[in-house]
Amino acid sequence: MGILEIKTADELIDKDLEARWTARRAARQTKVFQRILRIFLDRGGPIRVEDIVAAFPDSPAEAVREALVGLNDDDLIRIRDRQVDIAYPFSASPTPFVVRLPGGKERYACCAIDALGIAPMVGSRVEIRSRCHHCKMPLEVSAAPDGLALDAYGVMLWVGKRTDERCRVADSL
Repeated sequence: MGILEIKTADELIDKDLEARWTARRAARQTKVFQRILRIFLDRGGPIRVEDIVAAFPDSPAEAVREALVGLNDDDLIRIRDRQVDIAYPFSASPTPFVVRLPGGKERYACCAIDALGIAPMVGSRVEIRSRCHHCKMPLEVSAAPDGLALDAYGVMLWVGKRTDERCRVADSL
C-alpha cells in the first residue's frame, strides 16, 4: 500500500486551471446558465436544448443557442444529443455523489467538490452520500452554506491527478 501524501490547497492548485476558473466566473452569471441551474435544481436533467431556447421567448433563438455553445466550450455545461446532461455542479446521469436538497429532492453532483459546493449555491443545508475512496464504506455528511457539519469530522477529500481528457480531479470522499 502506498503512502498517503497530504498537501495544502496551495500545493494542489494548477495555475492554468485557476486562470480558466477566473475567466469562467463571468459565464456562470449569465441568464442562460442561471436558468439551466434552476431547471436542474427544480426538476433535474437532462434538459432539451429546445426547452432552454423556449425559456427565453424575448431573446432571439440563435442568441440563446450561441450562449449554450459558449457555455459548452467553456466546460460549464455539456451538450450531448441535443440535451444538456451536465451543468456543473449537476449531472443528469448517476454519479457516486448524491446530494439531497431541502425538500428531499436528490440530484447527482459531478464530483466531490461539486457536491460540497451545492449548499452554498442553494443557501441551505444539504446531505451528501458517497463512498470512501479507500475502503468503499458508505459516507453521509451534511454541508451548510458556511461549511461542513460536524458529522463530516474526519472525512477527507480525495484528489487525483488530472487526466488528458481534463476530467474532474476530485472524485472521492
